[in-house]
Amino acid sequence: MSEAPRDESLPASSWWLLLALVVVALDQGSKWLVAREIPLGGRLAVTGFFNLVHVENPGAAFSFLAAQSGWQRWLFAALAGAASLWIVVLLLRRRRRALLGLALGLILGGALGNLVDRVVWGHVTDFLDFYLRTASGSWHWPAFNLADSSITVGAVALLVDEQRQARRSRRAD
Repeated sequence: MSEAPRDESLPASSWWLLLALVVVALDQGSKWLVAREIPLGGRLAVTGFFNLVHVENPGAAFSFLAAQSGWQRWLFAALAGAASLWIVVLLLRRRRRALLGLALGLILGGALGNLVDRVVWGHVTDFLDFYLRTASGSWHWPAFNLADSSITVGAVALLVDEQRQARRSRRAD
């Protein structure tokens, strides 16, 4: 009797971990380019609603706790590290939900991208500056980076996946 053929392909979780590494590489590469090409505090106008800027944020999203003495660096690094480990555990459970894997891979990549900045530099480099010009001036969204974008897109995908799961559960009842 012959043995059943083994599936030698990569587990699904490997693709999502690879996605996270790609996000980290793109995030770190873009931050390196910005730091090299735009002086700190500088701005490069791209369109009537978008600039490339060079901002160093020692705080969290929207510069939360940025004015603190430095303790926040390690708090945010620890939170990102713990969240990243938890996400890796979730990915390794080999769930077959592609949208969940995509969401977790994007969130993991973004968390690790900003974690690298915090540990190595003590701040996160932000450079995407979207704004709205009005008659009374211009309103700028707080600058952000590719890691932040990845986390946001991943969070939206996670919410959509959970909504789909809830809908399936209701139909099954």
